[in-house]
Amino acid sequence: MVATTQTVREIALEQPTSIRVFEHYGIDYCCGGRKPLAEACAASNLEVDTVLAALENAAKSSVPTAEEWSKASLEKLCGHIVATHHAYVKSELPRLAVLAEKVVRRHGDTQAELPLIQTKLAKLDEELSQHLLKEEAVLFPYVVKLERALKTGNAMPHGCFGTVANPITMMTAEHDMAHALLAEIHQLSNQYATPVGACPTYHAFYDGLKEFEEDLHQHIHLENDILFPRAIQLETGATPTTT
Repeated sequence: MVATTQTVREIALEQPTSIRVFEHYGIDYCCGGRKPLAEACAASNLEVDTVLAALENAAKSSVPTAEEWSKASLEKLCGHIVATHHAYVKSELPRLAVLAEKVVRRHGDTQAELPLIQTKLAKLDEELSQHLLKEEAVLFPYVVKLERALKTGNAMPHGCFGTVANPITMMTAEHDMAHALLAEIHQLSNQYATPVGACPTYHAFYDGLKEFEEDLHQHIHLENDILFPRAIQLETGATPTTT
């Protein structure tokens, strides 16, 4: 049973179905998920009992078919992140950039927030493109080699970065930056609320931004709260949970 003293992050790890509930109520389970549930609800002017009831209902109605990434091999988790979330970022950001250009050209003169959103979206694209490259070319391959070496008893892989905690610290900081940019976009767009009479492209742009934010939260959660701690455990000799 969920306790109000548990952090949002802890609840998201223990009960994957909670993520949809947190997204519905706008509760940050990602970079800001280290607040106790009661505190997070108070900050968003939410009744904690209402959120608790939603979490309980989500747990009861869930069908346990989703992969438990906290127990899967790190190789499988890395592959899932790249194939699902990295691929989504690479395909969705160019699409959103095209929509942003169209909406700014049509409505930018009357909706002052749109050019600002476009600028922040371009910055997010720049940051994430470099971020994904570093993960795919350096960090993830090292984690996979590390896990394989420990399973087979072979020599530990050599990393040019010293301990794996060093690139993980950098990746986590970059997650915080991306999260902050999306939070600014979220605020500038009035929580992705289009003005009265907005054209279909305007709606498509804001809907796409909202979906992108939700996916990035799940993406960062998998890395910050599952992949990275387990990779550090592996390297330091602790015994992580694996299948």
